[in-house]
Amino acid sequence: MPFDYKKEYREFYMPKDKPEIITIPKMNFIAVKGKGNPNEEDGEYKAAVGLLYGVAYATKMSKKGEHRIAGYFDYVVPPLEGFWWQEGIQEVDFSRKETFCWISLIRLPDFVTKEDFLQIVKETEQKKKQDYSKVEFMTIEEGLCVQCMHVGTFDEEAKTVEAMERFIEEEGYVDDFSAERMHHEIYLSDPRRVAPERQKTVIRHPVRKERSE
Repeated sequence: MPFDYKKEYREFYMPKDKPEIITIPKMNFIAVKGKGNPNEEDGEYKAAVGLLYGVAYATKMSKKGEHRIAGYFDYVVPPLEGFWWQEGIQEVDFSRKETFCWISLIRLPDFVTKEDFLQIVKETEQKKKQDYSKVEFMTIEEGLCVQCMHVGTFDEEAKTVEAMERFIEEEGYVDDFSAERMHHEIYLSDPRRVAPERQKTVIRHPVRKERSE
């Protein structure tokens, strides 16, 4: 059976609906950066997602192409993820979606090198006759974080974030947002098949131990 990251690394993709502290290791991603409301029809975000999946599935199907990747094993394409922030504030104001900055991502298997990635992007551009210049190979090590499963609409995420904030305060941690450490979401539900109130999203925030006086 194909390797399924959600099942093999449940601690990263299937947390409980109660906050928990976790250390996230280094991972490689297909990534596209952008700005603006993700709900805009034909907007920048939806275009970015299309680019990501184009490369993700080309990578998965590379076993049938001319460029064979050393160490390849069959796998399920990991879920879509996103880092979100807004200039001038630490957390996220969901009421001002037009001010979002984001990095949309899909995890790459460890056997995919940057050189493999660049070759796959080149071949995908040629095959689809589309510009893939916005697609990047990105390595991220999140480190110490708090995370929780959110069930419901994206606009209701504030409730889950509040629970995470209470939890880290009780456990002696504080938020550790920075230009490199941001609000992180992992999308586990297909919105075409799952009602909004039942959609599952992993929410993850960077934290550090509170310094004692």
